[in-house]
Amino acid sequence: MIKHLALAAILMAGVLVGTVTVQAQGRPNFAQFRQRMMDRYREALKITKDDEWQAIQPLIQKVMEARMQVMFAGGGPRGFFRRGGPPPDGGQQANRPPRRRRFGPPPMPEAEALRQALDSNASDDVIKAKLAQYQAARKAKEAALTEAQDNLRKVLTVHQEATAVLMGLLQ
Repeated sequence: MIKHLALAAILMAGVLVGTVTVQAQGRPNFAQFRQRMMDRYREALKITKDDEWQAIQPLIQKVMEARMQVMFAGGGPRGFFRRGGPPPDGGQQANRPPRRRRFGPPPMPEAEALRQALDSNASDDVIKAKLAQYQAARKAKEAALTEAQDNLRKVLTVHQEATAVLMGLLQ
């Protein structure tokens, strides 16, 4: 959990430092951010041949996507991206739609179900069942991350693997 929070902090620091450009609508351009990250990985891993990069890049992308799924499996650390949780009326002030997160994948349905059970003061048995479902879904996402990292590790040299570990791509 601490590793995930630290990784989230590192990602957000990169965003705050200005690695993400802002489009005319005022929204971050994550495609450009992702491309800059890929360029940094390619440079750090010292991949100069295009055909080698074409083989490695999709594996890096899968690791990044799986890592985001694990990090934000519960909708992200509450308070990290917003403070104090949702408004008391669930974000329906003045007939406005509920707030949406602007970063990361959508929360898992199991996380939403658990959150709803907690918010509605469900019985301990219901919460225990929802918690077990959430934990099983999160373990599946963690297994997918491990598999993506193992697939990337198979195509890297020892030097590249060590660099990838230091960059947080591999554990």
